[in-house]
Amino acid sequence: MLASSTERAALLALIVALSVGSGAAFAPTSFSVRSSSLATLSATVDPTVVTKKEYQDICGVEFNDSTLADRLARTAYLYPKHVEVIDDFAPLVDRMVDEILLETGEKSWQPQDYLPDLSQSNWLEQTKELREAAAGVPDDLFVVLIGDMVTEEALPTYQTLLNTFEGCDDPIGTTNSAWARWSRGWTSEENRHGDLLNKYLYLSGKTDMRAIEVTIQHLITSGFNPGARKDPYRGFLYTSFQERATKISHGNVGKLAKAHGAVDLQRICAKIAGDEGRHEKAYQAFCTEILKRDPDGLLAEFGDLMRGQIVMPAELMTDGRDPHLYENFSAVAQRLGVYTALDYADIIEHLVNHWKIGELTGLSSEGEKEQNYICRLPDRYRKLAERSMNKKKDEEVVTQSFSWIFNRKA
Repeated sequence: MLASSTERAALLALIVALSVGSGAAFAPTSFSVRSSSLATLSATVDPTVVTKKEYQDICGVEFNDSTLADRLARTAYLYPKHVEVIDDFAPLVDRMVDEILLETGEKSWQPQDYLPDLSQSNWLEQTKELREAAAGVPDDLFVVLIGDMVTEEALPTYQTLLNTFEGCDDPIGTTNSAWARWSRGWTSEENRHGDLLNKYLYLSGKTDMRAIEVTIQHLITSGFNPGARKDPYRGFLYTSFQERATKISHGNVGKLAKAHGAVDLQRICAKIAGDEGRHEKAYQAFCTEILKRDPDGLLAEFGDLMRGQIVMPAELMTDGRDPHLYENFSAVAQRLGVYTALDYADIIEHLVNHWKIGELTGLSSEGEKEQNYICRLPDRYRKLAERSMNKKKDEEVVTQSFSWIFNRKA
């Protein structure tokens, strides 16, 4: 027998109270609800008493894919003001997708454009030329190249990170918002970098590809936390820094490769560095727009992010053998001048100058404090970098074995 209208209303009120108070979720197939704080309490709702439509009307929850993005957009954010700010310049992001990102498909460059074509009759000669050029590249430069490739291959982690920035996510995977389009487009371009370097290393015959693949799997499994905290401000500050860092690293590897006669590798690295440079401009443009709307807010996050220093995306890399793999790889990169502590200081200086941090006016007292702190950072880090690098010059170079190059030392 159906319950009376009074009983139905009371039951609905109880259901709403339980779901809101305990954070419980309804499973649409069984209409069951459980309280996380009261493990023994559970209730099953008979569809003849409370229909799915009645539950949706009262709780504002719908269980179909097409409305999920709208529903999530109405939920509470940790950073509502920040979301409002980035939503305000979404039209600019739309233009970035069309103007900064390249067209996909036939009109964009692909890894195969820079590698031997194994479908051609002269594939053996093409491969032989690549291997002969690679043979002249020293092991220490190969170690840095491999570390850069492993970093690029952890792309799934970085796209996951982008989707944690509030207001920038892609909740259904095909969301047509400007930010979701940017995230997918950026990912599609970045995906080429790891593919190209991976195939080059494989064809070179100089590396233990299985050890490299183990490292990639470990890195993706370990994850990555740059301290963005779901905040789009912090996220774009981080990517503004990191895209420039990867541009510098790839570019310097290419220059050294050319000096050793590997012109093909120089072209590969230059192409990848070009992508990183375009992406850098976009993320820095996003921060410029935030500064126009909320300078105090961005400076607060910039200062806080720098107090913790920038986390490099491959810091958790491991091959399962060397517990200090990242430190050893970084030491080789530092010795070769591919990426050094001075580059870190230079990037901060570039960002301070690019965003004209020192010229900002109308700031709050807290904003002015952060402005002064940030503007002093380049000199501070440069002095620390010079002191550290001078100290290392006096230290004996200790080579390390790398599984990536069959345990040869670099």
